[in-house]
Amino acid sequence: MKSLVSLAMAGLLVSSAAFAQSPTASTSSQDGMFTIVQPTDRLSSEVVGLDVYNNANEDIGTIKDIAYSGANVKAYIVAVGGFLGVGDHYVAVSPSELKVAYDATTKKWHANMDATADQLKSAPAFTYASKA
Repeated sequence: MKSLVSLAMAGLLVSSAAFAQSPTASTSSQDGMFTIVQPTDRLSSEVVGLDVYNNANEDIGTIKDIAYSGANVKAYIVAVGGFLGVGDHYVAVSPSELKVAYDATTKKWHANMDATADQLKSAPAFTYASKA
């Protein structure tokens, strides 16, 4: 029993030392199970909820969700129209058409695309599949 406790304590000391290390230029651990998220990497929580503006700086929608295919962003789900979430029309916008960027000067995220609210309203609707 004593050796089992000693072994467990040794494991805790080794794992504590690993967590105390500073991140290096490497982006993954030796076994590939974990990775380091860099300060420049974006998180979905920073993007979902962003208002989308067009080139005339008009608010044309809101990013409501992100669709992934494997590890790649397949589409931004944008809500347009409606009022306070009621009557929203959802569209799946290609990531190449919606530019999401962080402005270091204002310390805010910004989403922009070359479209009008009317173009989004007339785009094919995105509907969530039922989870039955």
